[in-house]
Amino acid sequence: MESGLLVSGLGVSVRDGGRILQGVSLEVRPSEICALMGPNGSGKSTLALTLAGHPRFRVDEGWIRLDGEDITRAEPEYRAKKGLFLAFQKQVEIPGLPIEDMIWEAYRARWTGEKRPSLIDFRKRLMAVSSGLGFGPELLRRGVNEGFSGGEGRKAELIQMLMLNPRVSVLDEIDSGLDVDSLRLVIQSLREYVKGGGSALVITHHPRLLSMLNPARVYVLIKGRLVEVGGQELAELVEREGFSRWGEVGDGQKSAERRSGV
Repeated sequence: MESGLLVSGLGVSVRDGGRILQGVSLEVRPSEICALMGPNGSGKSTLALTLAGHPRFRVDEGWIRLDGEDITRAEPEYRAKKGLFLAFQKQVEIPGLPIEDMIWEAYRARWTGEKRPSLIDFRKRLMAVSSGLGFGPELLRRGVNEGFSGGEGRKAELIQMLMLNPRVSVLDEIDSGLDVDSLRLVIQSLREYVKGGGSALVITHHPRLLSMLNPARVYVLIKGRLVEVGGQELAELVEREGFSRWGEVGDGQKSAERRSGV
């Protein structure tokens, strides 16, 4: 059986707008970390949101499969229950909804029947996971992303990922807002998640993050197209030469992403 995330020939437009992605193909196999790199405005976040099923974007061609199942037209809720997780680039505040309550509702929705975990077991695991990321219990009682710093918001997303243990995680600029010590904690948690059978697509334009993750494959996205695929050496090439090796992002691409709100 086909496992992991497989994307083939994906063309994506903004609804009532222009084309952003053209012919994008990639794969993320079980227990792998892969990376998607590109300059600002290249379409990285559009791809992440499309994978998650955001209604703002229309798939014009190609398909998305998760563990062999075509989810190209599936609702976002179905994709999440199937095991696809997205850590957003831009976090949304939900005042009044404690983050621990939100995680609990998502956590218990994943299980039914006799094996469903108890609230007590959930809280024990939540405390252990959050403590490992230096995320205090007072933050768990705060509204989702309410007043969080950039680093706190990133840690909150990692806690959700580790608690839900999805099949595939798409992490959009997970290193943003993190200091050096916090980044090390996040990378350690990500490695443990992958060792447990999960897989991750890490989206970044910072090559140094990838030197700490050693991804199985690195994809470079320019102007909505994948222009090169390689290993860690490709990230090192980007660090030495920058994205100008493949040309600069055009004004049309930037305008399309601005219209989409990405």
